[in-house]
Amino acid sequence: MVKIKNMCWKCGKPLSIDSVYRNSTCPDCGADLHCCKGCSLYSPGSHYDCHETIDELVSDKERANFCDYFSMKKNAQNNSGINPSQSARSAFDALFSN
Repeated sequence: MVKIKNMCWKCGKPLSIDSVYRNSTCPDCGADLHCCKGCSLYSPGSHYDCHETIDELVSDKERANFCDYFSMKKNAQNNSGINPSQSARSAFDALFSN
């Protein structure tokens, strides 16, 4: 069984912490960890970009906030700068090219 580690939402580096508090930051890049972009409920395009029914808009999704629904993401997002759909298209084209 693979244990999924907490990772920084910004730089993708593994974190050696189990709990995230409002003032927690990434030791590598300094990003705030208790923020919308670091939350498992963050969903761009949803109401206030959150799967939870929140009452107030959090305007800066990369800054620490006091949200009671915060749940840290267990894996890093694609920070490589590569467009996932372009990467998939390239892999598809590679299968059928001669």
